[in-house]
Amino acid sequence: QLQLVESGGGLVQPGGSLRLSCVVSGFTLNDYSIAWFRQIPGKEREGVGCISRSDGSTYYADSVKDRFSISRDKSKNTVYLQVNSLKPEDTAVYYCAADRPVLAYVCYFRPDRMDAWGNGTLVTVSS
Repeated sequence: QLQLVESGGGLVQPGGSLRLSCVVSGFTLNDYSIAWFRQIPGKEREGVGCISRSDGSTYYADSVKDRFSISRDKSKNTVYLQVNSLKPEDTAVYYCAADRPVLAYVCYFRPDRMDAWGNGTLVTVSS
């Protein structure tokens, strides 16, 4: 069973940073790519980026690529989302999800592709 658990959210001031974690179990990071999403209440879930299962290539949405970065620690079965220069409009629940593209060196952050989801962690950006 694929399981993902996010953590690291919280209240942060504008301009601040957070590192979100996604711990996976039931599979390894060699088997699945991991994508990050966020969702504001009342709005559609938005993909922010992903990391491939082979060489760890990363891809980002244009809206966040200069401020967010994704990394992983295979020994800890953990993927990280570093979020910098936070803005109030970044306030959302952040989710990680697992996908298995045919090509191991690519990844996607489309919600309809995902095989499993975590429960999310809330990030609130406010002064």
